[in-house]
Amino acid sequence: MFKSVLVANRGEIACRVFRTARRMGLRTIAVYSEADANALHVREADEAVLIGPAAARESYLDAAKVLAAAKATGAEAIHPGYGFLSENADFAEAVMAAGIVWIGPQPSSIRAMGLKDAAKKLMIEAGVPVTPGYQGEDQSVETLTAEANRIGFPVLIKAVAGGGGKGMKKVDRAEDFADGLASAQREGQSSFGDPRVLIESYITRPRHIEVQVFGDSHGNVVHLHERDCSLQRRHQKVIEEAPAPGMDAATREAVTAAAVRAAKAVNYQGAGTIEFIADASDGLKADRIWFMEMNTRLQVEHPVTESITGVDLVEWQLRVAAGQPIPLAQADIPMKGWAMEARLYAEDPAHGFLPSIGRLDHFVMPDDIRVDTGVEQGGEVSQFYDPMIAKLIVHADSREAAAARLANACREVEVWPVRTNAGFLARCLDHPRFVEGDVDTGFIAAEEDTLLAPSLSDLPVAAALSWANERFVDAAYSKDIWSESPAHLFGFRLNAGTRPARLPFQQNGVSRVAEASIINRGPDWQAEYVVDGEPLDYSDLDEVGSLPTTYGDGPIRVFLDGEISVFDFAAPVFGLTASSASDGGLRAPMPGKIVAAPAKAGDVVTKGQPVVVLEAMKMEHALTAPFDGVVAEFNVAVGDQVVDGAVLAVVKAAD
Repeated sequence: MFKSVLVANRGEIACRVFRTARRMGLRTIAVYSEADANALHVREADEAVLIGPAAARESYLDAAKVLAAAKATGAEAIHPGYGFLSENADFAEAVMAAGIVWIGPQPSSIRAMGLKDAAKKLMIEAGVPVTPGYQGEDQSVETLTAEANRIGFPVLIKAVAGGGGKGMKKVDRAEDFADGLASAQREGQSSFGDPRVLIESYITRPRHIEVQVFGDSHGNVVHLHERDCSLQRRHQKVIEEAPAPGMDAATREAVTAAAVRAAKAVNYQGAGTIEFIADASDGLKADRIWFMEMNTRLQVEHPVTESITGVDLVEWQLRVAAGQPIPLAQADIPMKGWAMEARLYAEDPAHGFLPSIGRLDHFVMPDDIRVDTGVEQGGEVSQFYDPMIAKLIVHADSREAAAARLANACREVEVWPVRTNAGFLARCLDHPRFVEGDVDTGFIAAEEDTLLAPSLSDLPVAAALSWANERFVDAAYSKDIWSESPAHLFGFRLNAGTRPARLPFQQNGVSRVAEASIINRGPDWQAEYVVDGEPLDYSDLDEVGSLPTTYGDGPIRVFLDGEISVFDFAAPVFGLTASSASDGGLRAPMPGKIVAAPAKAGDVVTKGQPVVVLEAMKMEHALTAPFDGVVAEFNVAVGDQVVDGAVLAVVKAAD
């Protein structure tokens, strides 16, 4: 066994490999870009080497720099993780030529499975069922059009070198084929440098089934059962599970046997995944599941396989790369219980799943499940890399129990100010169709309105008002009331009448107003609230976990079901409208860059006058003064990158 391993990757997968390598007594070496100088994987390694600027092409994708780092540190082996250089046959060859152990398949295997059309031909020769279609050399428009007509619409056009949904186009009608073909070819050329395509029959109710395979240098190939990765959004996996729901023993035997044949056809060594597409219109049937592609690396979703088998797949990778045989025979690989994994992304589902970047001022994960992550509280989510910040993995005796446990885990996530998809994940897992196992790759698109529906619960508002009461009311009872200004005596009146106090506030940037009537005055006071004209139900307030981060005039943040509500309260007023008590804070509507500052602190501005200009998603957004007044605070400079919700400036009303 080699004594040291360099991970040519970053984030969560680097930390994952280091965990096993340390347990096995190996010295761990990290590489990092300038953007990752303070990243978790850098600190967790025994040694770390800077390999370039933030851009991946100048650091993590620069094979020469990675090899130089390996030589400089005396690394005896390189683990590529997934993504970046993991399926680059030229890099694998260069590693081996340098006398360093490559923890992955042979370069010939990578090449054999690297192009979808060549891989399908190879699978046909190996007796592996493939999706009906065309993967020929003739790429003329005439031939491709004729083949599409032969297959029958709808069809799926795929870039032969594609992946992650790039270069993939569904075409429903013959008259739309030319446009779809041109689009797929352009994406194939721009993303992979290869415009060639193949055409497949489009499966109307597809499920994504994959089989974990493992080979060694002694000719052994085994499978570690199947996974279901059907819950996807725009061809990107969201939730994975093992085993696949609805998979009977006969179908499982047929699919796993086909996967082993596929791996043997390319003399496969190490961890790999054979991906199949299934027509689930009539359940899972052996004759309705076809080979799609092979991933010649470890998969993001490998933890669910580890959970049901008890196998550490990274340990197997290290041992097989060192020339050892696979530790278990096929008959000895168990399949126990059910496992699920949810991918926690730094994105905002409420705003079109826009990426969310910035500092993780608050980062709390559930503590009773497996969490694979490459970030921590105080760290940064960078704009340069994949937005996945953690994987939440659970195991239970049944699928129903696993789904419930994972949904609860997603609800426990607390992240701020970076936004996440935790609440969205919980709603997916709670959805009746998912619980019943009635899923396919179109599930999220079909149920998106429900899955993205904002919570109507009164509990976050109730929790925030509870903290506001502590701020405005408890202070009044604990001090000499004559020393406090009336603004601090929320609800207090000499000879008080029945007119309620009004407390204007903003919830996630939306102006609202609470009317409060104080009853049972004294140390055991109580309040009754009406919010935006509706009585507030806060009978279940004890169920809310809340995090007040500032007292004074700062915002109150309430976490509930994996989501956050941010409340900004104005001082309590009596008989005024909510709009007249706006705090004048100008907040970033999304992550972006400050490109202009038409005003500065101290400037007198009029309602509607631009104060600061933010560029995001290639568009400029001018934030304007909400009323006549003075710029009391200006918190950014041109060129600054800001996170969603950041207070860029504050306008105070003119006296």
